[in-house]
Amino acid sequence: MGETTLNIEQLLTAVYETVFMTFVSLLFASVFGLLIGILLYCTQSGGLLENKFINRITDMIVNILRAIPFLILLILLIPLTRALVGSMLGAKAALPPLIAAATPFFARMCVIAFQEVDKGTIEASKAMGASTSQIIGKVLLPEAMPAIVSGIAVTGISLVGYTAMAGAIGAGGLGNLAYMYGFARRNPAVLYTSTVIIVLIVFAIQWIGDAIVKKIDKR
Repeated sequence: MGETTLNIEQLLTAVYETVFMTFVSLLFASVFGLLIGILLYCTQSGGLLENKFINRITDMIVNILRAIPFLILLILLIPLTRALVGSMLGAKAALPPLIAAATPFFARMCVIAFQEVDKGTIEASKAMGASTSQIIGKVLLPEAMPAIVSGIAVTGISLVGYTAMAGAIGAGGLGNLAYMYGFARRNPAVLYTSTVIIVLIVFAIQWIGDAIVKKIDKR
């Protein structure tokens, strides 16, 4: 039999680390992913800035990063993580692989969101003499925003799962707590409490995302 005690201070630290890893990496992934999504959409065949070479290279990089399982990406990025953070352990050390995993995922979701925008609206803007930057800023982004926000919520939920995996190999957070202090030490109180809190964080992200989408979706 293992322990059945629950250290509240340890639990709160783990919750903070999970929330920190999730939302900091989500912020960076949203910015980078949106920019890459715009680049992919605009440089595609028939796009606003058609460039097949840039589109294919960017598309290939996105597909390669999406194809690499997160645990392998964690290992591959250890040299970069050490160079940026100085360590491969702790919540901050998890940020580079988390951002690298979430950015291409969100970029692809942005492309899907942009492709749902009525092409007639874009063509009408072109006909009225709008520049590419004006079309992106005043037509493409506002029209696609509900789908983009929904994509941010889905990406955030995926990141919660990634943080749990990162935690299991030393990044801290609820994943680390559940594995090291719950499973390894046979402490069901820690294991189940950590799991419930992870589920609650996922529900909270989804609820916030749905609420924002409902508020901004004018369709």
